[in-house]
Amino acid sequence: MDGAQEELERRSKFLNGLIQKKKAIEQQEQHDRLNVRVRACDMPLPLQNCAFRCARDQLDSMPGKLDSKRLALALKKEFDSSYGPAWHCIVGTSFGSYVTHSLGGFLYFSIDKVYILLFKTAVEPLEH
Repeated sequence: MDGAQEELERRSKFLNGLIQKKKAIEQQEQHDRLNVRVRACDMPLPLQNCAFRCARDQLDSMPGKLDSKRLALALKKEFDSSYGPAWHCIVGTSFGSYVTHSLGGFLYFSIDKVYILLFKTAVEPLEH
């Protein structure tokens, strides 16, 4: 029984490795399609993908010149409505920042030549 159990574990590890490689390849293909490059991240993949799609859709809908305020507002509204309040978004071609964010709520990425910083902060009620 020990040999069979070991073989089952070996096969399971092998299959898990294949699944992880396939997911990584699919993620990279999506980044390439959307022209996205992740610069720094502490965010689950589904939320990242939502940010990438939202940013790409907004950029594609802008005729001509970049409207960074419109893009930042669209991302903030999307994340506030989908994932709860206190999301912040900074969009531009050149900026510096130093922020504190909630665990799992930070994404800094570029799409085309635009840089986007999206992060969540904790909301605590004021004590009177």
